[in-house]
Amino acid sequence: MTRHILLIEDEVNIAKFVELELKHENFQVTVSHDGREGADLALNHAYDLMLIDVMLPNLNGLEICRRVRKKKNTPIILITARDAIIDRVSGLETGADDYVVKPFAIEELLARIRAVFRRVEPALDSTKKELAIKGLTVEQKAHQVFYEGKEIELTKTEYDMLVYFMENYNMVLSRDAILEKVWGYDVEIETNVVDVYIRHLRKKLPAEIAAIIETVRGVGYVMR
Repeated sequence: MTRHILLIEDEVNIAKFVELELKHENFQVTVSHDGREGADLALNHAYDLMLIDVMLPNLNGLEICRRVRKKKNTPIILITARDAIIDRVSGLETGADDYVVKPFAIEELLARIRAVFRRVEPALDSTKKELAIKGLTVEQKAHQVFYEGKEIELTKTEYDMLVYFMENYNMVLSRDAILEKVWGYDVEIETNVVDVYIRHLRKKLPAEIAAIIETVRGVGYVMR
């Protein structure tokens, strides 16, 4: 199956280079150089992944990400020229699954794309079909989460994090362990990314469930 990637990047030379490399890796690629046009494509067409530059004309990448997240869980990797932690955290707060900082090596970008796809694919060899704790149920084959029968919409990263907690109930998980399990690749990344996603997850879960994901100061988190 050929995966379809939407690339929204206003720097034409960078966009062309990335497009050629992606096509060389057998991806189908749609390219936009404008924020508003890109947002229209993102919201009205189906893609397997979106690569979105933060600094775009007419509509910035963070706003596109916010709009997409209101309607879709399509994986998003943000491309940013700014390396400040606050900028990266802001990107993740909008719902992005990952980010890459310019200038980047194409090998790094491809590695991040492959890692995202690994996270969104159901584990084919999983023998567990369902996890259940305190009224919260995860149907792993369908990648769906329910609380007392009502479905909870989570992004793929939030879903993977929740499953990891439920599979390790009562076990304290370090931020490094969560990064390795959920992000799934050996790239230097700040552990505060975990804190960002814990906040996202707690906000989406019912208060009764959010309360049992506890912070272990100086170590990480535990569900108990």
